[in-house]
Amino acid sequence: MKSFIRSLFISLLIFTGASAQDMAFQGKWIFTKDGSADYDFFRNVTAQITMKPNEITIYKEYGPKRPTTETITLRTDGSKNNIIVKDRGFLANFFMGLKLAPGGKKEVTATWAKPNILSISERYDVMTSQGMEHLDVHSAYELSADKNLLTYTIARNSRKSGPPMKYLFKRMDNNNSAYVYQMNDDWDIRSGLSTQACFISLQGIVNETKPALYFLYGPKFSFNYTGELFTYLEKQRHIYFTRLGSLEQALQVFKSQIKGYIVWDKNVRTSLIVSYTLAGLDKGIVITEDMIPMAEKVGLKQIEDFRGKFTGKSDYEIYTWAYQRYWQRCSKDFIIWLGGEHGTVMIPGVADFGVVKKVFFTDLSARETDTLEYGLTRKILSEMKPLAQVMGWHSYKKDMEEEWVTVTSSFGLGVEGLHNLPNTSFLYRVPPTPGFKYKNHHNVEPGKTYTPENKVYLALVQTDGLGLGAWVKPGRGSIPYAWETSMKFSYLSPAMMEYFYSQATPNDLFIGALSGSSYMYPKAFPKNLLGKELERAKALMDTLDINVFEIMDYSAEKMDGGNNELTKDIVDAYYKAMPDILGFLNGYHASFTFAVRDKRPFISYDYYLSAEKSEEEAAADLEELATLNGVRPYFLLVHVREYSDVARVKSICDKLGPDFQVVPLDVFLKMAGENPTFKERYMETDNR
Repeated sequence: MKSFIRSLFISLLIFTGASAQDMAFQGKWIFTKDGSADYDFFRNVTAQITMKPNEITIYKEYGPKRPTTETITLRTDGSKNNIIVKDRGFLANFFMGLKLAPGGKKEVTATWAKPNILSISERYDVMTSQGMEHLDVHSAYELSADKNLLTYTIARNSRKSGPPMKYLFKRMDNNNSAYVYQMNDDWDIRSGLSTQACFISLQGIVNETKPALYFLYGPKFSFNYTGELFTYLEKQRHIYFTRLGSLEQALQVFKSQIKGYIVWDKNVRTSLIVSYTLAGLDKGIVITEDMIPMAEKVGLKQIEDFRGKFTGKSDYEIYTWAYQRYWQRCSKDFIIWLGGEHGTVMIPGVADFGVVKKVFFTDLSARETDTLEYGLTRKILSEMKPLAQVMGWHSYKKDMEEEWVTVTSSFGLGVEGLHNLPNTSFLYRVPPTPGFKYKNHHNVEPGKTYTPENKVYLALVQTDGLGLGAWVKPGRGSIPYAWETSMKFSYLSPAMMEYFYSQATPNDLFIGALSGSSYMYPKAFPKNLLGKELERAKALMDTLDINVFEIMDYSAEKMDGGNNELTKDIVDAYYKAMPDILGFLNGYHASFTFAVRDKRPFISYDYYLSAEKSEEEAAADLEELATLNGVRPYFLLVHVREYSDVARVKSICDKLGPDFQVVPLDVFLKMAGENPTFKERYMETDNR
């Protein structure tokens, strides 16, 4: 402890002259227990700092019991400040038998050791049970690089042992404070949807310029990381959250930002989707008729009422009306398919981002036999900007993923799913930590030769890897594992991507997906745009420190489990656009496109691990594949359905014989490129 005090004193005295202070010290700060010493009696401590040239005022409030305030105004040029003691409490260690003498004096000097460090020296007397003692106290306030954390450190000449007295304060101003609300798993029109749909529209309105409202989703929600990410934002990114208990409370808090309300019709589900379009254009919340009194109670006016307007009309008729009414005002850079579940259930998690971006919302069919809807789908997509972004997901009732992505790809558009993608409007506004760089856990050492043995080498890749399924489930880090990465989230949700990278273990490898800068089918993509799209994908890979890329294309037959092979010209395009990466993966279920160029393999999945298959059956499948592919080494690429966790996959691998070995994907590709035992093969025609 003596060395700590000595080093602190030295650091405070190195800079004897005052330097320019960082004005970001100004503002309100709140004490956080995480990483802090104990404040004894006080659970809540806030600090309000105001600054002038060569002067600082620090006003502190302590509570909640025995509410106490403390104000100190100091010249920061190193001259002596005489401060009158007003409270007898020894506030930093209230439980110790020490007290001050009200009316007594403290001799205090303050200097700017650095622009981001204020150093303070105090001399005063304190009463103990045996009489008066003199204290020399040296403290420092240090501002973090991102300006959102203030570290207050105290060293006293009387304290000879123990950990440093360090207290962390988070910024509590409009730039780094937000609200949080707990959602539930009731998304039925007849019960919980109305409130949660309104909350999501509100989220899009209030997050337009800053991250103001975040949601924790229920335990059954597909994107299962909202709780862990919240903890990261609170503890690592130092965002101060206030919990909301009801929709009415939220409307009161944010009423100045809301322009009005839009009433959707519970009897016509599609009216909610149309309402989200208008919500973004006119900054209105979406409500049902039973919520009108609440909206008007907080002073909101009606923007539109869709009750009865669409009764008896088809989706084609409703969306045609919406297109004619709103399309010209909508973004042509983004569009949202608010599909997924159907019937009385809707989970519009992604709608907040659509409200922010003023997009057109729809769930039109992409099935050719749905002539009217399909025609309107094509018309709308044709009027988007080339390489624009489709977000959300297709309707599970109307068509298949493969049909929908084929159509979106045919217009040079990529997809970022899903319809229930949470909190994007919030995360879009949280920048990366200053100086943060994405660092992947590469395993291949440059210049090293990797010679495989006569074994079956397994490489494991998680489908839909980060957003759904296994990231927060048991086993991650126990075996080498690769994670498909939606690369555009490096700028759509940079804090989320930083969270995943900061949580990764040495066994976690991020790979680029899926087919382009976002999900698309290269065989369906316009040839005049494909090269540019792959260049965008490669730029994102460079940003994210990724050197493996994955492709999937079901446009040939437009059906799940259909032909997902690639033509030689498509394979050529990837090699040309990504000349320095380790290799490529292809498929979803097993596929049959293989190549090697300059020792860089293009290799398809040989196995798809279903979540429903028992561990014993899966192990038997892998053993059988190894028997049928008798040449060694055999490179067996495994695609793991997202609902499997890593612990389950490890258990399956542990059941395999001694000639099987799980290796990191990049090592797998390096060995396969230098010692290929698969046959070069392409799709003979593109079947367009």
